[in-house]
Amino acid sequence: MPRPCEPVPGRSPGQTVSGTTPLESAGETILLVEDKDSLRRMLRLALEQEGYRVVEARDQPEAEARLADGAPALCVSDLRLPHGDGFGVLAAAKAADPDMPVVVMTAFGGVEDAVRAMKAGALDFLAKPVSPEHLLLQVRRAVAQRRLASENALLRDELAVRRGVPHIIGEHESLRKVFVAVRRGAASDTTVLIEGESGTGKELVARAVHALSPRAAGPFVAINCAAIPETLLESELFGYEKGAFTGAVARKAGKFEVAHRGTLFLDEIGDLPLALQAKILRALEQKCFERVGGNQPVTVDVRVVAATNHNLRQAVAARRFREDLYFRLSVFPLTLPPLRERASDIPILARYFVERFAGEHRRSVSLSPAAMDALAAHEWPGNVRELQNCLERAVLMAEDTIQPAHLQLDAPGALAPASGGAGPDPWEAIDLRGTLAEASKRALTEVERRKIARALDQAQGDRDAAASLLGIPLRFLVAKMREHRISDRN
Repeated sequence: MPRPCEPVPGRSPGQTVSGTTPLESAGETILLVEDKDSLRRMLRLALEQEGYRVVEARDQPEAEARLADGAPALCVSDLRLPHGDGFGVLAAAKAADPDMPVVVMTAFGGVEDAVRAMKAGALDFLAKPVSPEHLLLQVRRAVAQRRLASENALLRDELAVRRGVPHIIGEHESLRKVFVAVRRGAASDTTVLIEGESGTGKELVARAVHALSPRAAGPFVAINCAAIPETLLESELFGYEKGAFTGAVARKAGKFEVAHRGTLFLDEIGDLPLALQAKILRALEQKCFERVGGNQPVTVDVRVVAATNHNLRQAVAARRFREDLYFRLSVFPLTLPPLRERASDIPILARYFVERFAGEHRRSVSLSPAAMDALAAHEWPGNVRELQNCLERAVLMAEDTIQPAHLQLDAPGALAPASGGAGPDPWEAIDLRGTLAEASKRALTEVERRKIARALDQAQGDRDAAASLLGIPLRFLVAKMREHRISDRN
């Protein structure tokens, strides 16, 4: 409990030095880092009389230990400490809570260091000798700013829920960091690059960035750069003028125009043809472009979010992707963890999907413990999308309880001979006739055919989802399906 404030002569009962009542500041915790005992005691008493709770530290290691116990509302730290320094305390405070205000104290002549600290994220600085009245003024301002920021965040959350922010499921620490980064990236208008394996939820995150941004009232326009033939992609992105080519009987707006004052999501940007990359770069930098067949500049106000399952740094090194476009896209990068790296979220996701699909298909089913164990043991190369498809199929197949057999997961080592040498050797079934090149080609063809057919089955005939599971562009999948004579429901 905070100590009662003593009346100050000339002020009304209950009013404190700063003019606030203890009730207004009660409950706020302040970390005070100062090595001189007398000064620390004086400042602590002044803060406690205002109703604040004070946690003390004498140096950087003690401050880091106090921060580990729980993030305070504010940190006040001297820059000169016997072990470590105020810059280390500032970095530790921001690591514990990026929104925590930090006020630094510095002796006369240390203003240069104080300015450096403010550039590193400190809210303000106090010159020594520190006046308790001045300290309380700074603390009140910092706490009010922190409270206002928290209220604004709550209001943004409430508004985002009303606007339908996508529900991203998971509690793993790696995903929590993504949530924090999404909020920060959404608040600005900078370009965002989302990297991650197929099926990790890149479009879901892109929609969350849009829904949490000041552009949320505008359109969210998505285009898959890998799903559209190269000859049509430019006109899809930038539109075309009447008569630009055969069949262009009227002017058509492209995705950049449609997304005006909103967000344009460029999915699978790593598959963007080199010929188009320069035009995309110009559109990003100058906010204007020409339609296909036109020569008049079209100006747009668009925020671009891009996504890829490729390593764009390697693509730049291999000269498959423009370096200047990569740097322009990756101003604010986000990397989504694969499901295997957040395996603790599998039970949460599994229960969510079962409940969702059971409701959609009007089924009454539940997951058996054995099925949950099987889900936890699977590596999920297709990530959350594969898990989702697996559980929707299982909900449809199960009578009342989902068993491991309903999941149809590939058993590890399925191609290995049975223990003790029993059973046929699957390699005997491979046609090894002819030359090495001929045998290799036949084996590769069969592997491609089986893998594509299995991916289509897992995706229930959805070509986009199957291409994502396979990690290949949609147009490449379509070509391979034609080559191997595979239908969507093979």
